[in-house]
Amino acid sequence: MSENPRITDAESEVMKLLWQEQPLSAGDIISRLSQDMQWSQQTIKTFLNRLHKKKAIAFQKTGRNYHYYPLVSHEQYLKMENQTFLDRVYNGAAGALCAHFIQETPLSEDEIDELRELLERKKNL
Repeated sequence: MSENPRITDAESEVMKLLWQEQPLSAGDIISRLSQDMQWSQQTIKTFLNRLHKKKAIAFQKTGRNYHYYPLVSHEQYLKMENQTFLDRVYNGAAGALCAHFIQETPLSEDEIDELRELLERKKNL
């Protein structure tokens, strides 16, 4: 998928189901989310329609049933969310984000060594 659709927090709950198991029927999605999230059937159908319009999911119609599957992988979603967070909070400055977390987070010797290796590899690219 070349275009990166903006998936809201609520829509991501639908995506989580589809990343775990696919395809899922609309009935299965509604059953699980109405129980887990206490959302109405109409709310869940609205999320499915929005995600379909955003090209984040697609469906295959079998008889009267719609079976949904993701067009955006979980990895693509994480990359988009990470970039959105980086842009919003750190004005896109990855170094500032890393520096903040390194300063604020206790790290083991192994973690420090791993970070050094990552930075060296990045430096040599």
